[in-house]
Amino acid sequence: MPTPPSLSDQVRSRVKDYDGTRAELCREAGIDPSALSRFMSGERGLSVPDLDKLGQALSLRISTFRFKRRPS
Repeated sequence: MPTPPSLSDQVRSRVKDYDGTRAELCREAGIDPSALSRFMSGERGLSVPDLDKLGQALSLRISTFRFKRRPS
């Protein structure tokens, strides 16, 4: 069974799909554009407050999925 994408990869994907520019997204979210740039390049993570703001600006929500465990 394939491993689901990481939360960071899912957020990066949504940022890439955003209809506006990254600068517009940063203004809407109230986060530093350099922080988003470093996150998008994989250089650094986002702080929890910035991740919360970005998630709100992108209308993200966390959903849980149940994966079957492989027998040991």
